Amino acid sequence: MTRTQKAVFRRPKAKTAAAPHAATTAGSPATFRSAIVNRRASDRLRGGHPWVYASDVVEVADKEDASVPPGLIPVTDQRGIPLGTALYSPTSQIALRLVSREVLETDADWLALVEARLRRALALRASMETEACRLVFSEADELPGIIIDRYGPLLLVQLLARGLDRSEIRALVTRILREELTPETVLDTIVERGDARIAAIEGLQTPALATLYSKDANYPQLETSFLLNGLRFAYDAASGQKTGAFLDQRLNYAAAAEHARGDALDICTYQGGFALHLARCCSRVTGVDASRSALEVAERNLEANRSLLSAELDWVEADAFELLRAWSDAGNAYDTIVLDPPAFAKSKRAVDGALRGYKELNLRALKMLRPGGVLVTCSCSHHISAADFSATVAAAAADAGRRVRLLERRGAAPDHPVILTIPETEYLKCLICVAE
Repeated sequence: MTRTQKAVFRRPKAKTAAAPHAATTAGSPATFRSAIVNRRASDRLRGGHPWVYASDVVEVADKEDASVPPGLIPVTDQRGIPLGTALYSPTSQIALRLVSREVLETDADWLALVEARLRRALALRASMETEACRLVFSEADELPGIIIDRYGPLLLVQLLARGLDRSEIRALVTRILREELTPETVLDTIVERGDARIAAIEGLQTPALATLYSKDANYPQLETSFLLNGLRFAYDAASGQKTGAFLDQRLNYAAAAEHARGDALDICTYQGGFALHLARCCSRVTGVDASRSALEVAERNLEANRSLLSAELDWVEADAFELLRAWSDAGNAYDTIVLDPPAFAKSKRAVDGALRGYKELNLRALKMLRPGGVLVTCSCSHHISAADFSATVAAAAADAGRRVRLLERRGAAPDHPVILTIPETEYLKCLICVAE
């Protein structure tokens, strides 16, 4: 191993509820539920947003002598005017997720709608020249609660709404994926992965991990690797955050590498996404993360790409706030700094605290950047608007006494489409700046 390809782990030194449908018995009338929502929710739905919060539901009434697809519920305003059909989650803050502006009368109608939207979502990604991308992005593809990511020959499915927790939905998703992603040789395994936090909110019974399809039924492939911008990354369906990797940053990784130079610092590197891209153009890169297991995967990714990298690269296991505070106070300096923290605002109540966190990270980073240095700063909190995030970075620049020039304002890769009437789909913000 040469000096320019060294990788070590080190710690920083001081210098440095109730079911949505009642059961029926033979000969008894079918029972379903109908939701009445207030004026605010009605206006929101008519404006193109699919969510109704629990506080905006006026009444959920049991009805008889009607057949409604399992997990769905008709929605009306307080005048009785139909607004459509929604997935119903009685235990969630988001009680209703509109799936159709028509009243769906049969399960066949609902399954046909899911199939058509799945095929449309896959067709939108068919021309994207990448081995790894998001194939289905929930509300952005008119499929609330459905996430499907592709990692080379392995597909990972998440069904995150109560009305989707059905064998019919799983069978449909599996069939469509096998039909559309041909030839079969490129598809080894389809895995469903649960999300414990959302399962608790939605009252789901989904398993932590289940194989929906495997080319080899006896040995499903749960580990693989995939190419991203010419670099190879390891993937394990049973581990990692969210679905295991952050595919939404794919094009931002490449954009950051176009501007980066010199001595680089990647804060919240996770499995080395930004750090490895920077290592192709910088002289030295330090990747920082609080998760030891994430850094172990980053090290595996480094080994897989060693011949493509020219920078000296090492990993630091540390809390981002503590490290930046210590290193900025010590006078450490860098030519490029990337900030890619996890979502600080998981709810609207957390916004003020999140903005303070973003300001602190950016303030410390700006104090450490050399004149002409590049700052790549990100937020994936959908509760934080692009305007508020930019204002926070600007406030940090003012406090640091730096004149910061914006080079690029970026978002998620196009496999994570933005719907103008659903602001939450534009959750990722990425600013590439020069600190003068």
